[in-house]
Amino acid sequence: MPFEDDLGAALRSAGDGFTADREALADAGERRGRRMVARRRQAAAAGGSVLALALIATAGAYAGGLLDGTGGAGTVNVAAPPTSPGSDDKGPLAGSGTVSAEQMIANLRGLLPGGQLTEPVGRGSDDQVPLVSGVYDDGKGKAAISLGLSRVDPDGSNARAATECGDKNLQEYDDCQTEKLADGSRLLLHKGYEYPDRRADTKVWRAVLVTRQGFQVELSEWNAPAEKGVPVSRSNPPLTTDQLKTVVTSAVWHPALNDLPAPEPEPSARPGSSTALRDQDAAKALEDLVAGLGIEIPISSKGGEGPYGYIVFDDGKGKSLVRLSLGRSDSGFAGLNQPPLPDGTLVNVKQGPAEKGKGVIEWTVDTVRTDGLRVVVSAFNTANTSGTATREQPVLTLDQLKEIALAPGWNRTRN
Repeated sequence: MPFEDDLGAALRSAGDGFTADREALADAGERRGRRMVARRRQAAAAGGSVLALALIATAGAYAGGLLDGTGGAGTVNVAAPPTSPGSDDKGPLAGSGTVSAEQMIANLRGLLPGGQLTEPVGRGSDDQVPLVSGVYDDGKGKAAISLGLSRVDPDGSNARAATECGDKNLQEYDDCQTEKLADGSRLLLHKGYEYPDRRADTKVWRAVLVTRQGFQVELSEWNAPAEKGVPVSRSNPPLTTDQLKTVVTSAVWHPALNDLPAPEPEPSARPGSSTALRDQDAAKALEDLVAGLGIEIPISSKGGEGPYGYIVFDDGKGKSLVRLSLGRSDSGFAGLNQPPLPDGTLVNVKQGPAEKGKGVIEWTVDTVRTDGLRVVVSAFNTANTSGTATREQPVLTLDQLKEIALAPGWNRTRN
């Protein structure tokens, strides 16, 4: 069977239905570890996570769902919750207000193991995203803390992603545990870092609970009085994983969660949909394609999620990550830097510093077929884009990346 037929079979389950955003998929591994950003209800006022609205910061909110602070050490000015322009931040996804902001604050205070919760900010269930945040002081160093509530489809991809550990080949964290509770709830306990490149010692520990009713409770704590911009105040965040679990599994959050409208069920996975492409499929197809092109470089690890896959090569001269994103683009590129190919395929090439990591460079070939199929292949001079460079250049050449991105077999994934 021709190689492109083999490749097409490996990815046929990707089908016609999937969509992908190049930037979102390019950082899929890191974003899974930072799930707070990607899985909130679409109409949330800040456009992101529950914790995007938990303002412990000294100068306002960090728009990606992670709080920002620029105050001095040991000083936190709690900003007012943001509002959407021309809106009171309430709408069809908000509840009736059965639980007030004051009750949310009191609930968290009652669950904390001693100490004090100072400078609290709360939102009740009359808001789309009930939350409480503040600075917790147990006498061993002040620590930012934030908890948010939402409703999700318990059988959907958002709930699954919220309670899965990220790929440690692609992100830095110290520990991650998942647990299925006796009532069917899924629990994630994650110990990671505020900065993926570890440029500061700020740690963030999280607990995420998703129940069979679709209740999602997410608690985060830091080892500093603000998420960003201030020195750490202690070696670790104050609450242990058992204490985090106690807070998120408490029934005190149920009245607010019950007051929120249930979300629309996510579309069921079907053959040909993006959710039908399981984690190893894209990586396996990438590995097959690399072998089919005669690239005989040892592989130290591989993996992926959805229409995303990666391979880490190790030729003995430093590990090098190559990653693949599959998706659709109906509008092509905003700025084309290569002439279209004879068959109409658009190609963009990028070579330069990566967004993260010390000394890390990125070579990317981004292609869009005439039918809208988008294939993006990137290579790095490191195995971890948030770490440091391990070699001068990526292990694959730009011509090899083009061969992978333009392989005819990708066209067959949409048959």
